[in-house]
Amino acid sequence: MVSGGDVGNMGSHPQHEHLRSDRPETQYIWGRHSVLEALRSGRRPIHKLYVAREAQDPQMQTMIALSRANGALVQRVERSALDRLTNRGKHQGVVAVVAAQAFFDEEALFDELTDNSILVVLDQVQDPHNLGAIIRTAHCAGVDAVIITKHRSSGLTDVVAKTAAGALEYTRVVRVTNLATFLERLKQAGFQLIGVCPEGQVSYTSASWDGRLAIIFGSEGKGLRRLTKESCHQLVCIPMRGKIDSLNVSVAVGVVLFEAIRRRNRTV
Repeated sequence: MVSGGDVGNMGSHPQHEHLRSDRPETQYIWGRHSVLEALRSGRRPIHKLYVAREAQDPQMQTMIALSRANGALVQRVERSALDRLTNRGKHQGVVAVVAAQAFFDEEALFDELTDNSILVVLDQVQDPHNLGAIIRTAHCAGVDAVIITKHRSSGLTDVVAKTAAGALEYTRVVRVTNLATFLERLKQAGFQLIGVCPEGQVSYTSASWDGRLAIIFGSEGKGLRRLTKESCHQLVCIPMRGKIDSLNVSVAVGVVLFEAIRRRNRTV
C-alpha cells in the first residue's frame, strides 16, 4: 500500500520516528544498495519504506514492489524529510524501517564450519564506518563470518548497514564476550590464528594461508591487545613504504584478506 501522506508533516515531532532510540528492536537503513539487498535477502522484516516523492526510476519501482510483496507500508515523502530521518545521510531517496539485525549464534557457527573456513576477527573495532567497510569486504571475499567483541566495539548500526552497501544482509556477524576464550576455542577446532600488526616479523605475503584460518585485526589506534597477540600462532605485518606507518583497519583487511584468498586459490 502506498500512502499519500507526507513524512514532512512530522517535522515538528521527529522524536516519534527516531526508532534508534525509541524502538531499539527496529532501525533505519538507507541508501539504494542497503535497502534493496535487505528487501531481496528476506532475512529480516521490512516495516516501512520512505521514498522520495520524485523518485520514479526502475530501481525504485523494484524496491516499492518488493516492499508491497513483503507487506510493508510505502510512503512518498519530500527529500527534506529523508534528510531529517538520516541526519542528512546519503540516503539516495530511500529509507527503510527494518527489524534490527541480529547477531549470528556462536554455536551455530561452529556447527557449520568447514575444513576451509575463513574468519575475520576484529579486536575492538569501534568506528561503524570501518566495521561496515570490513563487512562488505569480508562478504565479497566469501568469508564464513566476521567476529566482533561485545565491549568497546561498534554494534550493527544504521551507519554500518549503509557503509556495508547491502553486505550486512548476507554476512554472519558473531559477537563474543571474551575474545581470548573464543580464540582458544578456535585453536581447539584446528584454526590457524594469524594476527596483523606493525610488530609482525613476517610480511603478510610470506605467511601460510592454508586450512582453517582466522585473521585477526586490531582496533583503530591501539591495534591488537597483548592477550590477543599472545593467542596468535603468527603475527604478520603489511610493509609500509611511506612516512606513515599504518593503514586504516578496513583497508588492511582488504589487503590481507584478498592475498590470503589468492594464495589459497593457487593451491587448490
